[in-house]
Amino acid sequence: MIDVLVAGGGPAGLATAIHAALAGMEAVVVEPRPTPVDKACGEGLMPTGVAALGALGVEVEGWPLRGIRYLDGRRSAQAAFRRGTGLGVRRTTLHAALAARAAALGVKTVSGRVEDVRQAPDAVEAAGMRARWLVAADGLRSPLRRRLGLEVPGAVPRRYGLRRHYRVAPWTGFVEVHWAGRGEAYVTPVAPDLVGVAVLSSERRGYDEHLAAFPALLARLDGPPATSVRGAGPLRQRVRGRVAGRVLLVGDAAGYMDALTGEGVSLALLSARALVDCLRAGRPEAYERAWGRLSLRHRVLTGALLAARRHPATATMIVPAARRLPPAFTAAVNALA
Repeated sequence: MIDVLVAGGGPAGLATAIHAALAGMEAVVVEPRPTPVDKACGEGLMPTGVAALGALGVEVEGWPLRGIRYLDGRRSAQAAFRRGTGLGVRRTTLHAALAARAAALGVKTVSGRVEDVRQAPDAVEAAGMRARWLVAADGLRSPLRRRLGLEVPGAVPRRYGLRRHYRVAPWTGFVEVHWAGRGEAYVTPVAPDLVGVAVLSSERRGYDEHLAAFPALLARLDGPPATSVRGAGPLRQRVRGRVAGRVLLVGDAAGYMDALTGEGVSLALLSARALVDCLRAGRPEAYERAWGRLSLRHRVLTGALLAARRHPATATMIVPAARRLPPAFTAAVNALA
């Protein structure tokens, strides 16, 4: 019998399978898409995410990131990472490196989807296989989460993300967050001649229309678009819990608040390790608390920024406040990093 069956071969699913293999477990990943998989993503790893990749034995090329910079067209504020550097890395490059590491450890990847799930006291059956545990790593709109009744429905502020790359040399070693009245634009250098620009907003418009709200940024993007536009959303996904019998949720499937603070991949990598540690200890129920502890700062700080973003009067004060209170801004950035 398989020890860990993983539904979804993105970074969260592959990290879970790698940690399981490193722990001496047999892991199988079920994924319908060919490697490497691309998706809308800010593509910035916090220093904790870089360290998490190291713990997986994964080396990947990218652009070193020194910290975070906020801009609103007139003012700017920046905070450097105090411990280590982050990394801007193409999602396809990251995925290929994780997939190669998983394969080198003997993780088997099966083409397909996990749909029907049957649980027994000592096993779970899915995709024609029998395993001790099933890990749902099937993304933001996780079908497994919905089938297990773990999704919390209801009206919440809906935000969406769009991303495209430009063939220009990076002009900074910081992730830049450009603030405008109706959204944000995130600039992440990912290579010596490539930057990714993601826009987030509650308004559903075309990418170019969103980008027009950031004229100073637009003036820097004098190179041609290098990739097509990819989108994701709605970003907020509320979840009742991350453990349902012998099924555990990881990555975006485990719940998602927003991409505003850029921690999604880093949090997924850390959660994958915590999940496997709980399985090794024979205490899968402990994963719920471990996930809550890992994600607490992200949820608190992201929630505060989103609350400010929803009110025009407070939204315009975000960058001025960061500029006037550099110790507080630096502390917040490093709490996330």
